Amino acid sequence: MTVDVHAELLARAKRHTKETGQPLRAGVEDGLRRVIDAPSRRRPALTDFRVGDPTPPGQLATRSWPVPRELIHDDAKAR
Repeated sequence: MTVDVHAELLARAKRHTKETGQPLRAGVEDGLRRVIDAPSRRRPALTDFRVGDPTPPGQLATRSWPVPRELIHDDAKAR
């Protein structure tokens, strides 16, 4: 199997394994194990602190698409 590794990362891995006295293959395998076995770093879901009616009618909710489109374009022209 062949894996392409960025040259700088490979150089760092070679230096590290030389300093620690382990073969490059063992260092790469160790790094992969650490990443795979590490707990997920996903951010926890944000708590929903909304209050009141979750679906209040928006300012443009009762209008057809041409009206909001005109408002958007008119606003852009004013800049």
